[in-house]
Amino acid sequence: MATMAMFALFWMLRALADGQGVGGWDKPSRFLLAVPALLWVMARPPGLAWMWSGLACGAISAGGWAAWQKLIQGVGRADGFTFVIQFGNLSMLLGVLCLAGLGWAVKQPQRRRWSALLLLGALMGILGSLFSGSRGGWVGIPFILLVLYRGYGEFLSGRLKVAVLGAILLGGGLVYGLPQTGVQSRVDHAVEDVQGYFIDGDARSSVGARFEMWRGAAHLLVDKPLFGWGDNGYEQGMQALADDGVVSEYVTRYGHAHNEFIDAFAKRGVIGLGLLLALYLVPMRLFARRFSEPDLEVRSIAVAGVLLSVAYIDFGLSQVFMAHNSGVMMFAFWLATFYGVLRAHESSHLIR
Repeated sequence: MATMAMFALFWMLRALADGQGVGGWDKPSRFLLAVPALLWVMARPPGLAWMWSGLACGAISAGGWAAWQKLIQGVGRADGFTFVIQFGNLSMLLGVLCLAGLGWAVKQPQRRRWSALLLLGALMGILGSLFSGSRGGWVGIPFILLVLYRGYGEFLSGRLKVAVLGAILLGGGLVYGLPQTGVQSRVDHAVEDVQGYFIDGDARSSVGARFEMWRGAAHLLVDKPLFGWGDNGYEQGMQALADDGVVSEYVTRYGHAHNEFIDAFAKRGVIGLGLLLALYLVPMRLFARRFSEPDLEVRSIAVAGVLLSVAYIDFGLSQVFMAHNSGVMMFAFWLATFYGVLRAHESSHLIR
């Protein structure tokens, strides 16, 4: 709660200093509002069956809608009802959280049905990401698998570990090889963008523009390392760099650096960057302490909590997720839900 409150308050104060007025409080205020939500969840925790089935329904819905857009409507990249990167990455998040719930599922009387539901949710959530073509969410898959292995690996036999590894490799090959997923073309475009930027200096491609924004933001953060430039100052500073020929004029159309950490450093300085890291790492540490918990119901919540931070760190490498309402709301309130449920379960064992 202290981490969320400090992160929000510093962001709000920086917004005032930047001349944004109370309108700049919109997104950071969600983290303050998540504090009483966390207290409420601790006092009135939902049943785990409702929580995990809600995640599964969300993932299945996201993946189903993405499949409809991609395969039936024929869109290039499925975007749901929001920005394509946000949609794809949040669909991925719902999918991997379903995988965390498998520890809970296997302890239920109807474990086969619950496991099937959560596996379907995982599959559909990941498909939603693939159909969106949002490559940033794919980079963190090895780390997500590592968290899942750390959480549940001791319960798997050697034969099952080999089978799971084989299924992952086979699934990855099929996803890359099938043209309907669009994964191969997205990977090829990324390679072309990198080559175009470093060989031809092309800053107008998706990846090239990111490299150019990161380079410009690096110039800015050197000048104001402690408190940063603020949102308005960042845009003015990038325009000044473009006017001086330091960066391409093309990247001045973007209001953030397309990297959560570089953006926080440039706009809110080293203090803002430190609070962002704390927002991810403090909850991750608190959840990770429960990885040795013999009760799989508790461990499943802990795995989900760690995956929430790991996924957002991954997403933040190529997108500023906290610049979007969907990114702020999903992190703040799922964090409040997972930690509130975890604490309630540990203290009273009232969850069924």
